[in-house]
Formats: sequence, C-alpha cells, structure tokens
Amino acid sequence: MESTATIRDQLADYLSEQCMSINQFADRCGINSGTLSRIVKGNQPIAMSHLELLTKGMGKGEDHFFSLYVDECFYYSAPTWRRLRPFMIRCAELGRMDCIERMVQILLDNLNNVPTLFEVAEGLFKQGQWQAAALLYENVSASEKYQYSERLAMCQYRLFRIALGDDQSENLRAATLFEPYVPRLDEADQLDALRHLAHVYGSLHKWCKVEELAQEMLHLAKIRYDLKGHSAQKYDNEKTSERPLYFYILYAYLMRSNVYKERGDYKTALELVPFYTDGSWIKENDEEVQRTLLQFREWGKANTYLYRLLEGQAEVLDEYVEYISSQSGEIFIALYNIIKSANCFHWKVDHILERFSGYIPLISHQTYVTELGDYNQQIMSDQYARFLTELAAYSLQHKRKEGIRYILESLESSTKINNESNIIKCVDLFEQYRSIAEDDEKRKYKSLIREVQESNGKKTTISFL
Repeated sequence: MESTATIRDQLADYLSEQCMSINQFADRCGINSGTLSRIVKGNQPIAMSHLELLTKGMGKGEDHFFSLYVDECFYYSAPTWRRLRPFMIRCAELGRMDCIERMVQILLDNLNNVPTLFEVAEGLFKQGQWQAAALLYENVSASEKYQYSERLAMCQYRLFRIALGDDQSENLRAATLFEPYVPRLDEADQLDALRHLAHVYGSLHKWCKVEELAQEMLHLAKIRYDLKGHSAQKYDNEKTSERPLYFYILYAYLMRSNVYKERGDYKTALELVPFYTDGSWIKENDEEVQRTLLQFREWGKANTYLYRLLEGQAEVLDEYVEYISSQSGEIFIALYNIIKSANCFHWKVDHILERFSGYIPLISHQTYVTELGDYNQQIMSDQYARFLTELAAYSLQHKRKEGIRYILESLESSTKINNESNIIKCVDLFEQYRSIAEDDEKRKYKSLIREVQESNGKKTTISFL
C-alpha cells in the first residue's frame, strides 16, 4: 500500500534514511541535480520520465508511485496532456486501470477533455491495450450519450470489437447493441463495421441478417466506388476504409453466395461465384488488385467444388480433395463440409480423414487466417464444435465407439462458446447412442450437462440418467 504522503515526501524520507545528498541521488537515478533539487522543493512538476527514474533509483516497483502521481498531475501541479497522455499509456501497459479510472473521472468534469480522451483511447486500441481503451471509450460514450455524434458511434464500434470473444450469446448481445450506431459512422468505417457484424451473425447462423448486411455493404461500396471514379478531386482529410473499395464489393457477393449455400440453395450460390471472381470492372491495376483477385478466384474455385459436393455430386469429391491438399488454410473447412456431405449422402470418406488427420486436432487452438483475414475466431470456434458433431455422427453410423468421445469433445467446445444449437445436437446424438457409452463417458456427459445448466443459470429438461 502506498502512503498518503506525496512523492516528494517519500523521496525526502528516502534520502534521509539513506544519508544521501541530492547530488548523490541525482548521480544514481540519472536526473540532473538542479532539476532534482527543484522537484524536491516543489518548484518543478514531476514529469513522467522523472517519475520512472526516481522510482528506479529508489529501488521500487515501476508502478509504486502511480496512485500518488495521479494527485501530482491534478492537485500539486497544473494538469497537462504532455504528462497525462504518457502516464495513461504506461498505466495501460502495467494494468493500472484504477489510476486511469481516477484520471478519467477528474478530466470529464471538463467536457473539453473529451476529444483528447478519445484520441488516447484510439491510440491504446491500435496498440492492443483493449482493456484500457474500453474504459476510455465507455466514459467518452457516457459523456456524449445524448449527442448524435460520429465520435459516440466510433466508441460503440470499438467497444463492439473489444467485446467479441468465444461466448456466442455475448457476441450477439454486442452486435445488437452496436448495430443502431452503424449509420452514424463515417461511410469508410461503415464498410468495415458491416463486415465485422456479418462475421458475428454468420458465426451465429443468422443468415437472413448476413444477407441484409451483405446487401447494405454492396450498395454502399458501389456508390463510393462510382463516386471515386467520377471525381478527380482528392481530399487530404478524407477517411479511407481498411481495404480498397473494390474489396467490399467482391466480399459482399462472396457473403451472399455463402448465405445461399447455408440455406441449401446451391444453384444460386454457384450463380453468384462469377460476381466475386471477375474483376474486369476494377479500374485500379496494381499488385494489391492482382493479389486480391487471386484470393477471390481461389475462393471461387474452392466454392464451386464445394457447392457441387454439397449437392451430392460424388464424382467431384476426389478432385476437390486434390485441390484443397495444396491450400493448407482451407483444409479444415473442407474437411468439415466433406464429413457433412458424407453423413448426408452415406459416403465413406475414411481415406480422406486419414490423409488429413493432422489438421483435425490443431483447430482447437489455432485460427486459420487467410491473406485477407477472412476467417475470424468466432467463425472457426463454431466450425470446430460443429465439425466434431459431424465426425461423431459419422463414426457412430459406422459403429465406431470413438464417436462418443467426439460428442463429448463437441459438447465441451459448444459449452465454452455457448453454442446452444450445437449443444442440443450433441445431447440428441448422445441419447441415441447412450447404450454404447462407457460409465466414465456417462459421468463426463453428466458433468458437462451440469456445466451447461450452470452457464445458462437455469435447469434444463435434459436427462442424464
């Protein structure tokens, strides 16, 4: 615990206890002796760089004086952002949210500080200091909750991104809270916001919502791309999206194609493939365009195989397998769809599962990311849980007892991400094959069901006799 005395008081006590002069301590800590003298006498504020040197010179932990430094910044000297900004950043790096909270509450007594607080939050967000950034965004939002402002919308956008995790119900809540703010964002930010929202709703299998967002993205991206093509004027302060505008047009068609695939309308899904593989309309002609088109064409080729496979065209299976064998980032998704088709059409695909067995367990702790960052963690966690369910069904159809183990693994994964629909599938499958489960597997199942009940905060009607 820190004393209520000031940093200067503690420094003076330290010098006295150590029988050190100011000059001696100045040599130790690396601060100019004149500067140190003025600090001790209270004639000069303590800069953040000085605080670090003083703390190190006294042999204290790096954040030892942080609480007292909040007082130093506001009550023993005039507050300036030249000191507050680096102090907030260091507090974020060392996890001192208590100090940041105190500073923010004091600063928000004057609403003129809101823009600078927002700028600091943006810097922290870009550095990956999301906990501290979220604290600032929440406070800035609260100060502007009655304002129809772009800054408020951006705070909500950042909070939405920060909130996303493994729990699907929490992801849905975050998406629902953020979505009304999308129209208030700059149009460049709207495109990325729509893409991230679509990822969340896709992981939740809310395909009508994904279609709606894809159409909105397509409409906005086309308008902005056409305006850009007809305007020779450029503005230095014009905001740009994370990716080129043509990317969002192609990506919107890709999402729409995927929606039709998920609905089982493979014919329409196939008809949309040329819309995201043909880039002849793109005006730019640089390396990024070629790289982007190459990726979308690869997706188009893979999806053409996939949609035919899902229709039950067994003759395409071997060709599809050979194609994905050279696309390491796509192998797991392909395996999921192969096993799903095998269950639907009663194919035997043991040779394929054996060939790619090395990719199956890895997905529990890896995220496959394409060059364009297409597969996010939420989607992959959902796919992994569903893959295990399909693998369990396949194994049990072929009278293999390891299918019970896959059910339990899927149930455990589904519980972690709160995937209710897959939990129900796991329960249904286990009950069908309960008679072949070992006693320890039944106990594991019972334990997992209890965990599901506790996470939902209520009793279920699931039997685990």
